[in-house]
Amino acid sequence: MRNPAIAISMEQAEQSQRENAAIVCGLKSQDPELLDHLIELYQHRLLRYLLFLTGKREVAEDLFQETWMRVLLRGGQYNGKARFDTWLFAIARNLVIDLSRKRTMASLDEMSDTSVDGRAVEFAIDGPSPLEEFQLREDRAEVAEVLMKLEPNYREVLVLRFHEELSLEEIANVTRAPLSTVKSRLYRGLAALKPEIERLRGCRTAEAMG
Repeated sequence: MRNPAIAISMEQAEQSQRENAAIVCGLKSQDPELLDHLIELYQHRLLRYLLFLTGKREVAEDLFQETWMRVLLRGGQYNGKARFDTWLFAIARNLVIDLSRKRTMASLDEMSDTSVDGRAVEFAIDGPSPLEEFQLREDRAEVAEVLMKLEPNYREVLVLRFHEELSLEEIANVTRAPLSTVKSRLYRGLAALKPEIERLRGCRTAEAMG
């Protein structure tokens, strides 16, 4: 007798493959209805990702439009082997890096902590992560405020992991970084998040008492 959980998992995988195949066909034929559907489905997630990467709404909105133009023009490059959202985020990330280079700014990879050598930094995380714990207590605007204080590479991995719920392997595909580097950035980002959370709470307490 087949395990029901395995059967459900197989059905979900088959459904995902069918959806990817439909997207592949639609993008190759430049189906306008499919593009409208994809924009409606992913617009909020894509804009949020770009806002966290750039820190500026005007820039994020410009790159948002350009990302969809790239999807329209280069849709034939999507082969359906990976989830569409990981391909979409990879396009957006490349546009951010291109813009940064044009403005003689450091790329996302160059802005990372130089002490990170690609090896995963392991430490115990008991219970919910600091980001998950903070989200349970505070609204999204305050979470965003704390995240924007982190190094860009740490911020990006935290957003992809906890906001977009991508797996570590999918994050590695988006960022084109080794899995060990993704793990390192995730752990270091969580560690850097703790003092920022405490600092924000301390400021609130002081304001309330004052």
